[in-house]
Amino acid sequence: MNATLRLWPLAVGAALAVLPAARAAQDSVQTPSNSRTAGNTKPAETVPQTGARADALRENLKAVKLPPGFRIELYAIVPEARAMAVEPSTGVVFVGTRGDRVWQVSDGRKRRVADDVVQFASSVTFKDPNGVCFSPEGVLYVAEQNRVLAFPAAQVVGKGGPDVAAAVVVPQGKLVPTQLESANHGARYCRVGPDKKLYIALGQPWNVPPKSKLAELDKNGLAGIIRMDQNGKNREIYAHGVRNSVGLDFNPKDKSLWFTDNQVDGMGDDIPPGELNHAVKMGANYGFPWYGGGHVRTDEYRNDTPPAGVVFPAVEYAAHAADLGMSFYTGKMFPEKYRGGIFDAEHGSWNRTKPIGARIMFTAVKDDGTVGQTEVFAEGWLTPNGEYMGRPVDVQQLQDGSLLVSDDYAGAVYRISYSK
Repeated sequence: MNATLRLWPLAVGAALAVLPAARAAQDSVQTPSNSRTAGNTKPAETVPQTGARADALRENLKAVKLPPGFRIELYAIVPEARAMAVEPSTGVVFVGTRGDRVWQVSDGRKRRVADDVVQFASSVTFKDPNGVCFSPEGVLYVAEQNRVLAFPAAQVVGKGGPDVAAAVVVPQGKLVPTQLESANHGARYCRVGPDKKLYIALGQPWNVPPKSKLAELDKNGLAGIIRMDQNGKNREIYAHGVRNSVGLDFNPKDKSLWFTDNQVDGMGDDIPPGELNHAVKMGANYGFPWYGGGHVRTDEYRNDTPPAGVVFPAVEYAAHAADLGMSFYTGKMFPEKYRGGIFDAEHGSWNRTKPIGARIMFTAVKDDGTVGQTEVFAEGWLTPNGEYMGRPVDVQQLQDGSLLVSDDYAGAVYRISYSK
C-alpha cells in the first residue's frame, strides 16, 4: 500500500495523548521525518452535487412517507454511503463505504445541504472503511475490515489533501486473524463510549459458523463487540454471541450500550427476527449461533446447549429487514415523543420471497431503560412491486437536531427535519 501520512504537530493537544505518534510508523502508514507530503499524491476525488443525478434523487424522495410535520431532503450525493460520523464542533460529516473511500461532506454555509463532497485522506489505501466514529475531542476513527486508524483534526487537514496526520490504532491484519478475514460480514462499526473506550462490532464470516470454529471466533471477539483504549491497548471482549452487528450506540441517560444484530439467513421468510439488543453487562452472551435471532434455534445448533444466561433482544424486528445503523435521538427539533428514543435504519431484505425493509424505524425508550412501542418512521424506498429505490444504512444526528440517513444503493445522504 502507498499511504503517506505525517506526524501530528504538538499543538494538537492533550486529546491526542492517547495515541502516541510513534505508532504511526507501523503497518503501511508511513511517517516522513520532515512531515511533508511524499509518495502517493494523486488528487482527491470530488463528487458533483448538481445535475441529473441530484434531480433524480430528489424526485425519488417524493415517495418517502413520514409522520406529519416531517420533511426529507437530499443532503448530499455520496457514492456507496454507509456509516456516518458527525464532527462534534463543525458538523462536518464523514461517511464510510464498503470500497476504498471515506468521504468528507461539508456544509460551510450552514444551509443544511452539502457544499461539497470530497475524498478524505486520498493518500491512504483504505479497505472496506465502513466504520467511522468520533471521540468527543474530535479524533476521527476509521475501522476498516482489518485495521483501525485515527485522524486528529480530520475536518481541517484531510479535506482533499494527501498530507494528513494519522496514527495506527490497530495495525493491518491485527483486528481479526487474517484467516478469518472475509468480505462476508466484514463491515465494521464503531463508537467511542462514555468510558472513552473505542467499541468495534466484529461480524463473523459465515451464515452459521461450523462448530470447529467457535472457539477461535470467541477468542478473537468475532461474533461479538470488542472494546479497547483509544490507543489500541487493553483490548477486551465486551459482548459475545452477536452474529453481525453493524449499528451500536450508548443511551445518554444511563450510558448503557445498545446494538442491532442481523439474523440467520435461509430459515424462511418470517423467521428468525432481527434484533435490537441492550447490553446489560460486560461479557454477556446474546445467543448466536445457538439462536438465529430472537428465541428461534438454528438447525445447526438445535441439539446443543446454549451458554447460561443468554440475553434475548429488547426488540424483535421483522425477519430479514436487515437492521443496521442506529442512534439515540438527543436533539430538540423533533417532538417530545422521539426524544431519548432510538432511530434504526433497515437496509432491506435480499433473500425473502417478498422484500421487506428499506425504511427507518423508531423505538421509544423509557426512563427506566425498557422499550416502548416500535413503529415505522420513514418508508417508501421499497416500491409496491418490490423494487428498491434506495437502501438506508445509518442514521446520525446533526447539531440542529435534524436526522441524516445514508443510502449505499442510491449513493446519497438525506436530511429529515421537523417544523410545526
